[in-house]
Amino acid sequence: VGPYVLVTPNETRRKQLQQSKLSFAKKELNDLEQWKKEHRPGPITLVPQRLGGNESEAQVRQNQQKVLMQSKYQKKHKREEYLKAKKAAEEAEILKKKAIQREKAERLEVKKRQEEMQRREMLLEDQKYKTNELLNRLDVGLPKSDSCQIANPGPESTAWKRSHAYKQALREDENRRLEEMKQEQQRKAELMEIKQKQEEENRTRALKNEQKRVNNAFLDRLQNKIQPNDIYHPGYTG
Repeated sequence: VGPYVLVTPNETRRKQLQQSKLSFAKKELNDLEQWKKEHRPGPITLVPQRLGGNESEAQVRQNQQKVLMQSKYQKKHKREEYLKAKKAAEEAEILKKKAIQREKAERLEVKKRQEEMQRREMLLEDQKYKTNELLNRLDVGLPKSDSCQIANPGPESTAWKRSHAYKQALREDENRRLEEMKQEQQRKAELMEIKQKQEEENRTRALKNEQKRVNNAFLDRLQNKIQPNDIYHPGYTG
């Protein structure tokens, strides 16, 4: 560290500087207050005018009351229409879900009927197979006579003919029942399809009628509530 000289402050000089700064600041504040007093605005004088247009105070208050009532009616109508639209949407959703559940139930019923038909067909086929097997076992013990062997058939050939005729009758009866069951199943499927189409058309028509009824009711209420009261103000655009 090099040598240095320490100079002690002059207290008298410091006090003089501080006093001069304070006096200068006071002078500036006084000058500012004097300038504000000199440039203070004077009183405002305006020419008297009639305000409020050509309507009286009572008429203005009456118009304000009409506008307020109109706003209340509009809010009420909007609320009612919102609730009705919400209710209609919920009812439509419920009808849609019911229709889906009904279609599922109908398809399940058709499936059950088809399974029942298949079981019956399998049962008839099994019964037919067992009947044929029984008749074949009965035919084993009977002689196979041709038309050129004997002119007068004996009792054994007569029994074979009866068994053959019985077996043929059983086959024809089974075929007939199978055909009737197939035709019945086809008729039921056609009727079910026609019924589903009619129900779908009825649901669509009911939804359209309900929507039309709601719109007409809203327009009727709006017309009945606005026309008799005549609360609309000519200058109101809300």
